[in-house]
Amino acid sequence: MPLLSISYVNFRNIQNETIDLLSKEVFFVGENGQGKSNLLESVYYLAYGSSFRTHSDSEIIRSGENAFSLRTLFKRSEDNADSVFISLENAKTTTKKKIVKNGKTLKDRKELVNTMPCVLFCHEDLEFAVGEPERRRFFVDQCLSMYDMYYIDISRNYKKILKSRNLSLKQQQFSMLDVYDLQLSEYGLQIQKKRNDAVFKFNQIFAGLYERITGIDNVTIRYSPSWKSSSGSIPNQADVLKILSEKREVDRVMQTTMSGPHRDKIRFVRNGTDFVPTASTGQRRLLAILLRIAQAIFYTQATEKKPILLMDDVLLELDPDKRQHVTSLLPEYDQLFCTFLPGEPYERYAKSTTKIYKIEKGGWSELQSKPQ
Repeated sequence: MPLLSISYVNFRNIQNETIDLLSKEVFFVGENGQGKSNLLESVYYLAYGSSFRTHSDSEIIRSGENAFSLRTLFKRSEDNADSVFISLENAKTTTKKKIVKNGKTLKDRKELVNTMPCVLFCHEDLEFAVGEPERRRFFVDQCLSMYDMYYIDISRNYKKILKSRNLSLKQQQFSMLDVYDLQLSEYGLQIQKKRNDAVFKFNQIFAGLYERITGIDNVTIRYSPSWKSSSGSIPNQADVLKILSEKREVDRVMQTTMSGPHRDKIRFVRNGTDFVPTASTGQRRLLAILLRIAQAIFYTQATEKKPILLMDDVLLELDPDKRQHVTSLLPEYDQLFCTFLPGEPYERYAKSTTKIYKIEKGGWSELQSKPQ
């Protein structure tokens, strides 16, 4: 479902115009700070209704303005195109976001999930390998949320109950804990089961990819749920209620919930031992990139649809041989957007139909499709 065009009004430093994107591959070439990543961010924003660079929508509005809008046309079939329009108004007291798909205002941005699914490759992906456990949980949750709206609902409900339970613990008001425990165990177990199934399927993709590009075998993802049975597997609800009951005194002292999916651990192991601490910087970087490739493959296997790939300077830190290997492993996609610095050999990856734009001061000019 490739994008045909995007129209901009006051989105960061991007000029207020419409850019033509009607190509399977689109490259943005320019120096740092000229707006390449902003263009990728706009595609991501249209796909999910949020940014991958900030949690504050107001930061996306061009300096001196109080609103922005994005509009895109994307190809649904050979003869039909759909549209998405997103606007944000940032008044002194309120922020109002509006998302419209094919003329219908959406009540929840989760309704965008299956519209233009994107897989983003960026420098911050390294956190999935070396960052806090929260970042690894985020990655698995993102893989599921790309196609499973029910998982989004489960996660939201879990977080809502967890917030209420933690508030009760902090305020030392314990009368509702039994009720919260019942609800927490219900939603939490569903999260753990879905995460466990996803990691199992993901390993069938990821381990082979990592061995092909590095020669290192048996690197897998291990999921360790916070709630577990005596055998280490996912427990039943009665077991979870018992765990919560046994840990309640600790929760009271700590004034927060010390067990549950928000405490799950996800590690990369090789032959039973942690892989990341002994891996080189290059091996860690490849691990992060291959996770994204596996994410795209995982999505296609789950939905029989191809995603849009957004690659933000991720090849820059790899040597030429590794770049070639990575690009050869890219799965089938509906569309590919890449950013490059001017000195990079982007012409090696261009096809005769690739659109190449020179990006400067938030504007763009089209270069010849394939440099000679």
